[in-house]
Amino acid sequence: MFYILALFFFTPIYNPMAKITYITHDNKNYEINVEKGLTVMEGAVQNDIPGIDADCGGGMACATCHVYVKEDWLDKLPKKEDGEDDMLDMAFEPKQNSRLSCQLIVSDDLDGLVVNIPFKQG
Repeated sequence: MFYILALFFFTPIYNPMAKITYITHDNKNYEINVEKGLTVMEGAVQNDIPGIDADCGGGMACATCHVYVKEDWLDKLPKKEDGEDDMLDMAFEPKQNSRLSCQLIVSDDLDGLVVNIPFKQG
């Protein structure tokens, strides 16, 4: 009996969600728990976050899920692939911290990520 209780109390609790904060162009904050394994774009679409259009459904064939990532998160994200850079050229007012949210897979490493949504999508 003791071993069963010890396993219960000392087993880490698995949290399948990560907190992502979406900030719209008019400074409305949406702090959402997004299931790990989904993309930041899918989290926005599933939670009706305004400003993420996701016209191609995450196929990296448009730039309508464009976001600005807070600078302190840039080094924590995977590097952009050439295709993402090409699509960002078509985004509305791309910046150094621009990313396509369909290319950001939610994981433990992204728990607490903050993204800003541009005034309009490309």
